Amino acid sequence: MCKVSIVGCGDIGSRLARVCMAQGDQVTGWVRTEASRKRLEGLGIPVVAVDLDHDRSVLPELQGHRVYYFAPPPSLGCEDTRVARLLEQIQESGSPRRVVYLSTTGVYGDCHGEWVDETRPPAPQVDRARRRLDAELRWRRWSETTGGELVILRVAGIYGPGKLPVKRLQSGQPMVGEADSPITNHIHALDLVRVCLAAMQHGGNGEVYNVSDGRPGSMTGYFNQVADYLQLPRPPVISRAQAEQRLSPGMLSYLGESRRLSNRKLLEQLQIELLYPSLAEGLPACLE
Repeated sequence: MCKVSIVGCGDIGSRLARVCMAQGDQVTGWVRTEASRKRLEGLGIPVVAVDLDHDRSVLPELQGHRVYYFAPPPSLGCEDTRVARLLEQIQESGSPRRVVYLSTTGVYGDCHGEWVDETRPPAPQVDRARRRLDAELRWRRWSETTGGELVILRVAGIYGPGKLPVKRLQSGQPMVGEADSPITNHIHALDLVRVCLAAMQHGGNGEVYNVSDGRPGSMTGYFNQVADYLQLPRPPVISRAQAEQRLSPGMLSYLGESRRLSNRKLLEQLQIELLYPSLAEGLPACLE
């Protein structure tokens, strides 16, 4: 039996927790809000409420644990102060045995639609990605200093049950045409859970893995395919100039980055066979 802690135990963490518990592991989910605590209790998942933004909060010990770190960074700045806070505690109370850190492929920045594998140097161009790279580097320094094992997963856009842009499509928000659309990448939530388990079990210490289905496509094409599947109207098409005026800053930042992710290392080294290697297979598995 292994002691497993899932820091930031949201949707992916809850699915992972139930798999680990079925395997006989001793699992604890870390959450920040009271609502999240009640949700995990309702699922039968042991839970602790921890606020990594406050220095006075007492953190559970992680010595010898297998840790999945899924908590998002703060919403502002270029540093992940939550990871920094946890690492301070770890220095005092003892280190985990192994950490799987959920990062983002946004750390690569804009790659102009080129194919990207794990050898490409990170070049984040927005703060949300800079915070993720800061966390990667902090965890790597921890691993090098303490000998604790680390696997970094750079995850593409997650879709799955409860993770489709239904409200966006229902509200009729526009999108740029195919010619102006960046290339994006996706991974089904249920495949992501399986990847996390494989990374913990036999991912190479210190290794980075791109997590995607290996089927990149245009962002506009993604919204259109989801709309068609849900039998909703496709987003109205606007020009890039119109998008600058009508779309949110967050969406505009995604429009400014284009890349095709290689998942060869994931498939070969983690020996993963994806259940949903494309949207065509994955969308029917989004309605639980």
